[in-house]
Amino acid sequence: MTTVDKSDIEAKLREIEGVVLEAEDKAKSKTMMVAAGVVVVVAGVIAYRMWRSRQNRIRVEVYRL
Repeated sequence: MTTVDKSDIEAKLREIEGVVLEAEDKAKSKTMMVAAGVVVVVAGVIAYRMWRSRQNRIRVEVYRL
């Protein structure tokens, strides 16, 4: 018959906690990278739209004699 000590249970729970914290850190870093990518894409689209809208404007020049 095998007995399980309190220290064995604590050690296993600490091991599981370490794995969970490591996975959480990886998920946070991936989320930050995705968020940064989204910000760059949105800023690029906005800049492109502003640039295109300036190109399509009608220009009227008035000269006085």
